[in-house]
Amino acid sequence: MLTLPKPEVILTHESDLDGFVAGLLLQRLAEKIHGGRVPLQAYHYNFWKQRDLRERAAWVTDFTFESRLDKPDWLVVDHHVTETVAQKARLHHDVNKSAGLLCYELCCQHGLGSPTLDRLVQLNNVADLFLESDPDFDLAGDYASLVKAYSFWTLHTLIGGELEKLLDHPLLEVMAVKRRIEDPIGLEWSKRNVAALSPTVGFVENLIGNTNQVVHQLLESKATPYAVLVTLFRRSNAIFASFRSRNGEALKVAEKFQGGGHANAAGAILPKSVRTIQDGVDFLRQALNVQREPPALNTLESLFSSIEIGKNG
Repeated sequence: MLTLPKPEVILTHESDLDGFVAGLLLQRLAEKIHGGRVPLQAYHYNFWKQRDLRERAAWVTDFTFESRLDKPDWLVVDHHVTETVAQKARLHHDVNKSAGLLCYELCCQHGLGSPTLDRLVQLNNVADLFLESDPDFDLAGDYASLVKAYSFWTLHTLIGGELEKLLDHPLLEVMAVKRRIEDPIGLEWSKRNVAALSPTVGFVENLIGNTNQVVHQLLESKATPYAVLVTLFRRSNAIFASFRSRNGEALKVAEKFQGGGHANAAGAILPKSVRTIQDGVDFLRQALNVQREPPALNTLESLFSSIEIGKNG
């Protein structure tokens, strides 16, 4: 069992259900172990990368473990691929489990498990790992859509921070209807509205429907020639880019824009100068098509080239 230091703050990912579930579970765990309510903060990737990690002790979840997190009295619970080895921080890590499930494992070690949380964590795990063969896949996707549709803090306010209230929430009926009716219509529209940003990246225009599901179906059916598909949306006066792929290319593209995430599902916030979706399309197209200068010949290569030119001159 990990020794868990008392945190000054709990830090989680703001963009999806996994960060929501994981953050609330860690907050509950901290209260059980140390007493008192520890503040919860949530960030999108770009803001997270810019955040000053000034706390002496903190718990972090659903963000990739990196060297700046390797600090004494810091706990990191995550499932993203990392090459950083923990030297000082406590790291609870498994790429085959969602961050929510990893946090729940720690909760259960301290007597915080329950049938309701078992079910919620299982659904979150199916949604976050995109386990299509699971019989609850569609339902799990509806849960994941709640955070996308209503945002992290709105949902947090609706349930009063009590995670159990999310199970069988009435808003799930809205998500189910949207999935059945809007997704097929959105898929057909998007198939006809994919624009090239580069030879390997395509922009998908999405009017209605679950964007993640629509893009996933486009990739699975190979309906476009692009290895990476990107969608754009506005939130909090910022333009967000969501990148999806099938063979690990999405994260590499997102990292070019200071973003992050999973190999096949990543995101980034575009610069403040990008104010509209069309601005975002133009910005991405230009950034992805910057021509590299040809590599300069080194001294010996230059010498031999000069000799060859002299011989043939």
